[in-house]
Amino acid sequence: MITTYASSGVNIELGDDVSKILYNAAKATWQNRAGKLGEVIVPFDDFSGVRAINVGNLPAGTLMNIGFDGVGTKVEIAERVGDHSTMAFDLLAMVCDDAVVRGAEPVLVGSILDVNSLSLEAVKQLAIGYVAAAKQANVAIVNGEVAELGSRVHGYGAFNYNWGAAVVWFVHKDKMFTGKEIKIGDSVVALQETGFRSNGLSLTRKILATSYGENWHTVKFNNSTLGQLALTPSRIYSAAVVAMMNKTSVHGVVHVTGGGIPGKLGRVLKASGFGAELTNLFAPCDLMLHCQAKGNVPDEEAYKTWNMGNGMLIITPEPEQIMSIAKQYNIKAQVAGKIISDKKINIKNKGYFQKQQSTLIFP
Repeated sequence: MITTYASSGVNIELGDDVSKILYNAAKATWQNRAGKLGEVIVPFDDFSGVRAINVGNLPAGTLMNIGFDGVGTKVEIAERVGDHSTMAFDLLAMVCDDAVVRGAEPVLVGSILDVNSLSLEAVKQLAIGYVAAAKQANVAIVNGEVAELGSRVHGYGAFNYNWGAAVVWFVHKDKMFTGKEIKIGDSVVALQETGFRSNGLSLTRKILATSYGENWHTVKFNNSTLGQLALTPSRIYSAAVVAMMNKTSVHGVVHVTGGGIPGKLGRVLKASGFGAELTNLFAPCDLMLHCQAKGNVPDEEAYKTWNMGNGMLIITPEPEQIMSIAKQYNIKAQVAGKIISDKKINIKNKGYFQKQQSTLIFP
């Protein structure tokens, strides 16, 4: 019997076809940076060819860095539902929305997709999301790297994967946020998030599996299913926040992911030594509240684990201008509170158990 690479589970020809799908998706995003910092230059058009950007005319004092993150366990929900078309929103939200926390503009994204086996249909879905998410983030994607790793990658169903990305961002050194720009009395504007984003889902999946069994994703809930609601794609805020930083006064940006509002806002406030009074945050989505009820998750724990309806917080002395820009990007925004001298973060509770404790205080 002749042993081939394909007999070990790796199909080179199919791999090339998959790579071309993602390359063509990446190529469709290059127009997002046309005429801007990060315009993609292609010496020759070949899916294995060189892509680069011209940085020769950057202003003095411009800094560049690279941030990394991934989709995490949210891929299992896509595997369960059988819909991979929104995963790129979660991927780009994790890297691009982290960049603006530094006061930077995300420009270029590269990713690595590790799969157990190749599926043209699933990768086409990923590619559709790739193009749409890059447009929302206003970034160009420079590659479509795929690695077929067989049993090293596993999950639910036949097609399993992990997806990670790197973002290249630029910022002028004088415009980087240090935390010391924040002033007592600054407003905190919340940007609404209607799903879980791509964090805290290990707890979500555990609660739903314990409550409803292995096929929890098929259970009907609010005219949908638990799986479809858990799959709600992350809103990418970075393009709107870049516009806010360019057009009005921003003193700090909080990306509400792991650690929730207390952890992420607390980190941004650390340098100033200030705290926050948050009396008007957005409410969590129904599925988040449902998970709290089913898993008996205390409100304090929920606010430290999930975004609880607030994907990003903008610290600013000009809240009206911030909300006006958010509206232009179809993002719901509202003044959630203000910065105070007391180091504590006080939150008017909108969790499932709010009747038992109306205010949460995080030291």
